[in-house]
Amino acid sequence: MGVAIRRATEGDRADLVRLLDEAFMDDPVSGWVFPGLEHRRRRHAGLMAAFVDISLSEGYVDITGDGAAAALWLSVPAGPGGTGGADEGDDGPAQLRAAVDPDNERVEEIGRLTSGAHPRDRGAHEYLWMIAVDPARQGQGLGTALMEPVLDRCDREGVASYLEASSDRSRVLYERLGFACTGSGIALPDGPTMWPMWRDPQVS
Repeated sequence: MGVAIRRATEGDRADLVRLLDEAFMDDPVSGWVFPGLEHRRRRHAGLMAAFVDISLSEGYVDITGDGAAAALWLSVPAGPGGTGGADEGDDGPAQLRAAVDPDNERVEEIGRLTSGAHPRDRGAHEYLWMIAVDPARQGQGLGTALMEPVLDRCDREGVASYLEASSDRSRVLYERLGFACTGSGIALPDGPTMWPMWRDPQVS
């Protein structure tokens, strides 16, 4: 049975923030950005809300019909410049930190690290910024179902795609979809490694 997918709107904002907050609360990268559980519970949703707002205004968000999973995308044009979103320009990560958790340097640091690893010189691409699945529904193929229509479109239009895997488990999943690591990874200081991954358009 297929998975119903639609384009999210501003009316979905609260549900998207709740979904991302729950899906990433125990993610190793979220745990690094907000190392204390109580602090994470207070501030994490604010960071997810910022990501949702940027994606709704500058990119697009696909959501399953039942709201159990969502994918946040940004379309990155060819040529020099930022990727949009939290790492746009030199001030983006600092602005995000000021808005979300001013005393937390890691909010800014992760933005600068991911921005520095982003392959802006490889041409236009679709950037899968985040993909979230309700913890109770993980392992049911919802993430793949969300990604496949965009990847199929990329293949038809000859456009590449890019993401950062936040765990070895997700890296293996993305490799099955045609992504390959672009380097040795983004080693967060005293934390986990993120894996920048690139996918050239595939010809069937």
